Amino acid sequence: MSINVIFERRNQIERKPEWIRSRMPTGEKFKFISNLCRELNLHTVCEEAACPNIAECWGSGTATFMILGDVCTRACRFCNVKSGNPKGFVDYTEPLRVAEAVSKMDLDYIVITSVDRDDLEDGGASIFAETVKVIKKKNPNIIVELLIPDFKANLNSLKLVANSGAEVIGHNIETIRRLTPIVRDPRANYDQSLLVLKTLKELNPKIFTKSSLIVGFGEKEEEVIETMLDLRKVNVDFLTIGQYLRPSKRHIPVVEYVNPEKFKKYEEIGLKLGFKYVASGPFVRSSYKAGHYYVKTLLANNR
Repeated sequence: MSINVIFERRNQIERKPEWIRSRMPTGEKFKFISNLCRELNLHTVCEEAACPNIAECWGSGTATFMILGDVCTRACRFCNVKSGNPKGFVDYTEPLRVAEAVSKMDLDYIVITSVDRDDLEDGGASIFAETVKVIKKKNPNIIVELLIPDFKANLNSLKLVANSGAEVIGHNIETIRRLTPIVRDPRANYDQSLLVLKTLKELNPKIFTKSSLIVGFGEKEEEVIETMLDLRKVNVDFLTIGQYLRPSKRHIPVVEYVNPEKFKKYEEIGLKLGFKYVASGPFVRSSYKAGHYYVKTLLANNR
């Protein structure tokens, strides 16, 4: 499907169905996390990506921190994070501030992600590793999940994160093979994402690997299943599948609102294919319920 065909369908999918409704973020915990992040000058992907689960996650005292700034060197057509050129800037005090925030939030599971930093030689991998190190030093029992960019599949960068001490490392394939050139930045590549996930597992078989699919771009069911199979071939353990929600009119339009029954079907198929955990639903995002009881139990038993 061409870009023009997708944009011609813009006006056909404007009204959201009843199951696509999110509530406004409220509550004391939400205010506490919001104020804490501003106080420590930290970014959360919850805010930057306009995540629909921000009320639920922040209300329960969970957040996903976004390190390495808030300017991405790539410009995927579905993503609400701003793009530009950070010109090599790195705040080396950021890992300590993240660790401080984690301690104050009294968490037992934390997700760390970042923008793409193609302007850095290692893509920011060393900052990921340092962030895990200081978090673990300050909070020895915490489980850390990393959601990483592709680092251009650089082996040295992948070694840094694979051996950082994080229990879970995710990299999102985002969409099916056919739609990758339309949906993702030209520097992103379907096979490269699979290579990243494969390499992480080879570098450290003890970690759990994770990936995420966004649906609603015009993919077919068999293409979603094909992508699940591709992920299982590289031994991905955890999978999340969620609905694309258009952040603004400058982003790629929604082609379809996938119904809850189809999401349930994808979950069942994923489990049959051998994923250890599948979260599939309209509001599911890559870090949604990352610290779910089942996942935490699985990780605890693996230590």
